[in-house]
Amino acid sequence: MHSGSSRRCGQHGYTYLLILFAIAALGVGAAQIGVVWQQAVKREREGELIYRATDIARAIGRYHAATPVGAPAWPQRLEDLIEDKRFPFMLRHLRRIWRDPFTGTSNWDLVTAGGGIIGVRSRSEGTPVRSHGLPPEIDPVTANAARHADWLFRPVIAPVSSNARAAAAAAAAATAVALDGAE
Repeated sequence: MHSGSSRRCGQHGYTYLLILFAIAALGVGAAQIGVVWQQAVKREREGELIYRATDIARAIGRYHAATPVGAPAWPQRLEDLIEDKRFPFMLRHLRRIWRDPFTGTSNWDLVTAGGGIIGVRSRSEGTPVRSHGLPPEIDPVTANAARHADWLFRPVIAPVSSNARAAAAAAAAATAVALDGAE
């Protein structure tokens, strides 16, 4: 009986040590899952930022394109995109002012020129995950920015060529002739 207990005494602590290593391995695994989860949340918020700021930039472009003669070409406030009062009827270029998914507020950094808003930026200081496959509304100069706040979202305004103007004038003249002939 004495010899059996001595063998048993030498084995004390191995199970305890094995449990400690297992707990440490689980802790390292949980930390890695946390990092991956955090990156997934950041990627999701960044996608939402791109969607929302691009929508605002497109609304600014629609506002600019619909500008009547003698009216300001660019909105003075983001609220002007929700209700364009330059017309006798209500015109909406944007349904609501989006909140920045990183800051949680609708307090965008407004980029102005010529007395109006020509683009928006996020106020987030976070570093972007994406650098390729960005929409054309993100200024190519700022596409490789170090922070989200450096991305400039502005409307893509295609230059109107003289051929496009001539085609539009011809279409308007054809419509006028067709209406005169219908009377």
